[in-house]
Amino acid sequence: MTKYKKGKIVKGAVTGIESYGIFVSLDEFYSGLIHISEISHDYVKNINDYVNIGDIIYVEILDVDEKLAQLKLSIKNINYKGTNNFKKRKIKETKSGFKTLKEKLPFWIKENIRKKLNVIDKKKFK
Repeated sequence: MTKYKKGKIVKGAVTGIESYGIFVSLDEFYSGLIHISEISHDYVKNINDYVNIGDIIYVEILDVDEKLAQLKLSIKNINYKGTNNFKKRKIKETKSGFKTLKEKLPFWIKENIRKKLNVIDKKKFK
């Protein structure tokens, strides 16, 4: 019986980084792989943006192979640098509703020019 069980969160050291994932050593006997799909809920362009070799990180155990002493690991649901664990805010609707960029851009340009020229009377500037 192993001390590592599916769903458990443990600490490990990053020992290698490849294009497909992160290698983590948990102790002298057990090591594991964090597949690139288990790093973040978002697209991972560069794994080095998330971890460096030698980093001590918390990982979630997804699966255990006791014969090979290998683990499938994840940091996707752990609050760790680079991962996307923020609360999504509800978008508030305004009275005017949604307008496209094409509709709003002319107004923003005029408004910006007006501010730069310190135009006080909007009626004269249209």
